[in-house]
Amino acid sequence: MRRRLAALLIVPALALTATACGSDDGKKDATDKADSSSASPKAAEVPKAVDTAAPMPKVTGDVGKKATITLPKGDPSGKFVVHTLSEGDGAEVKKNDLVSMNFTGKLWKGGKDLGTTYGAQGGGDQMVTAGAEGQLPAFAQAVVGQKEGSRVLVVAPPAAGFGSQGNSQVGISATDTLVFALDVGKVIPKKAEGTQAAIPSDLPQIKADKEEPATISVPKNDPPKKLVDQVLINGKGAEVKSGQTVTMQYSGAAWKLNQGKEKAELFDSSWKTGQPFSTAIGQGQVIKGWDTGIVGKHVGDRVLLVIPADQAYGKEAKGETLPANSTLVFVVDILAAH
Repeated sequence: MRRRLAALLIVPALALTATACGSDDGKKDATDKADSSSASPKAAEVPKAVDTAAPMPKVTGDVGKKATITLPKGDPSGKFVVHTLSEGDGAEVKKNDLVSMNFTGKLWKGGKDLGTTYGAQGGGDQMVTAGAEGQLPAFAQAVVGQKEGSRVLVVAPPAAGFGSQGNSQVGISATDTLVFALDVGKVIPKKAEGTQAAIPSDLPQIKADKEEPATISVPKNDPPKKLVDQVLINGKGAEVKSGQTVTMQYSGAAWKLNQGKEKAELFDSSWKTGQPFSTAIGQGQVIKGWDTGIVGKHVGDRVLLVIPADQAYGKEAKGETLPANSTLVFVVDILAAH
């Protein structure tokens, strides 16, 4: 069964697994998803970052490419080190900004390679919300205050990594210190920007001008029988191609259950997780209506999707807010694609 859209709530916390090490098949359903709060410690538990603490790893290589990390002899200090190796010339990353990043990583003990986002198999840019709880502090906390284009050395004790449970999927124990060369990318908007186009009266009306779950108003008439993929805001970015990883904000509701309501009850929204949703598109990783409706759109677009049941979950019910044979309504903001 194709997973429900919310199955990747912890993308930044699992970026290490999903892109660098390839041990997450990404196929599980939302009912089996890991709790993002258990993937890393809450922010309150993370030690305050320091600029340096002996001994220090060394990092070589150009920014924007896989780094070489040389580990020193001896045990790590136990401190959370965030050291700017080279400062970029872009905007400063502020708390709650959505920012792209790439990394190369190692375990301190034994020097095990944790992979890189660079290269054909690396997965490319990852998205992290600066300073957010429930995301790997080694990434989320480390980017705060950095400038776009910076390279940062991060030495993360367990409390700034995967906590007391570690991450068995990639061989990280509860006592392991992680070392990353982290390249800070661009701060990107959290939602589509621009004037929203008028929507025909027989289609759901959308209000999504704030950084919160959208308001979807479903008309009294029956839903269309064919897929609707209307662009409401035209973005200025590149065209989305099949096979790319696309980062999006979305809110979704079932048509029939909310027919005639000014404010639909949402069955899901990325805004409730604190993190946009990222997935490979056009590859069967999400419901068919998403694959068909998002491929060919552009970064920066806002898209209204009305998806018939045969391109959604068909005869499968997904709880009280998503009955069987539901036509689905989504508003989707395309933030990035690579």
